[in-house]
Amino acid sequence: MYWKDKWSFTGSNEYEYKFAGKYGAKGEKRQKKKKATPEQVKKQNQINREKKMRRLIKGNFREADIWVCLKYPKGTRKPVGEVKKDLAKFLRGMRKAYKKSGVAFKFIYRMEIGKRGGIHIHILINRIPGADRLIQQCWQQGRVNYENLCESGGYQALAEYIVKQPDDEVMEQLSLFDKKERKELIRYSSSRNLVRPEPERKEYRRRTMRKILDAVRSGDGPAPSPGYYIDRDTIHVGVNQFTGYTYLQYTEYKIKNSREGGVPWIT
Repeated sequence: MYWKDKWSFTGSNEYEYKFAGKYGAKGEKRQKKKKATPEQVKKQNQINREKKMRRLIKGNFREADIWVCLKYPKGTRKPVGEVKKDLAKFLRGMRKAYKKSGVAFKFIYRMEIGKRGGIHIHILINRIPGADRLIQQCWQQGRVNYENLCESGGYQALAEYIVKQPDDEVMEQLSLFDKKERKELIRYSSSRNLVRPEPERKEYRRRTMRKILDAVRSGDGPAPSPGYYIDRDTIHVGVNQFTGYTYLQYTEYKIKNSREGGVPWIT
């Protein structure tokens, strides 16, 4: 038995076909099941974090929303606790301003330590008229850099950045902080009002799944939903390292100003 999970977003749908059990069953010819190494588990966990974050962004933000960097003056070295207080004050001010506009304030943020040991904050914010001005008004600690959100790549690069794990250089900087502070500098947080995307699930028998996989390998499918096209760059067919069974993933995008029907593939 296989599961087909579908995540529905504005302008796109994501699909994952995967085996429904832990160890598999008779039917599909598969590779021998192997125990995953710690490195493989670590890599898979990171991939899962990136997927979850990317879908969280897609489910709550749109192109032209704002990716912001809140900075301190050069040479400032505030303790993490003080940075958190500054951030809390900023968020309170933004919530108040958005409430006056009748719009819920949404955000995802992550603190980060720079190469010279200074802390700054990256935060994704939903845009309202005048949001650029409000951001600078509410962040009174230093400069603000921002850019419009771009959906290119399905927000993959942004998701990777938000959930990235510290490299050796960052770990060296983090060693200057205590355990509690280090935890704050490698985690992300978000507003409680964000939609947490969940998939719609259907079951497929292995015979049906085998036909789908054969069609993908031959370049004939799967077919997109009416009015959508499938982006070839999002198609991934592989073998699950835990079960040895084949999986399939892809994303379809809505064709703007299209009639019903669409085409099987657009490159």
